[in-house]
Amino acid sequence: MAYKRVLLKLSGEQLAGKYESGIDLEFASWLAEEVKKVHATGVEVVIVVGGGNLVRGAQIAGHGIQRVTADHMGMLATMINALALTDIFEDNGVETRCLSNIFAEQVAEKFIHRLANKHLEKGRVLILAGGLGRPYFTTDTAAVELALELSCDVVLKATKVNGVYDKDPQIHSDAVKFDKLTHQQAVENANIKVMDKAALGLAMEHNVPIIIFDALSPGNIIKSLNGEDIGTSIKS
Repeated sequence: MAYKRVLLKLSGEQLAGKYESGIDLEFASWLAEEVKKVHATGVEVVIVVGGGNLVRGAQIAGHGIQRVTADHMGMLATMINALALTDIFEDNGVETRCLSNIFAEQVAEKFIHRLANKHLEKGRVLILAGGLGRPYFTTDTAAVELALELSCDVVLKATKVNGVYDKDPQIHSDAVKFDKLTHQQAVENANIKVMDKAALGLAMEHNVPIIIFDALSPGNIIKSLNGEDIGTSIKS
């Protein structure tokens, strides 16, 4: 494998699967099997989940709900997703621990750097909830920061398309796919919205490679870790 420790970023929308909202349990079980294949190779896996399938903080702010409160609601949505995935992964034979950056000691362990590393060293998959635990930060930015904190070799950003395009391929049939981009190109191009600019800027500052790929195709996670040219590679 090209990498020893990886961070997989999943959006809430992906967890909704075939539904408009909520959690598609069939997809979650399929994902558990895909991660199980990766884990079996000895690669250490960290997963950061979004919460957009339940609550998207920036969208519900207003009409009496403060932005900070709305973002806290979004963090709680990531907790619901993380708890569900933890149980489903364990049910599929993947030893997993749920850690949270928001205080929820009855349902998840606190995210502590040393504790997270110990879990990984003992061969457990980590599912991290709560983003960074602070408002105004997306789970994309949290994914890059946590990848840095846990010394992950790469961030795998899962999407429903097979990489980064010059415009939305689901709308424009003439969209052109980028196989490789530098961090600078990804930050400067206003049409690239697959990851927020704060996350890309942090990755650029610390030289964190990112692979944007279609996580819904069987075997794609392992292929990306083997260095195969799937999706779009973003690095300096």
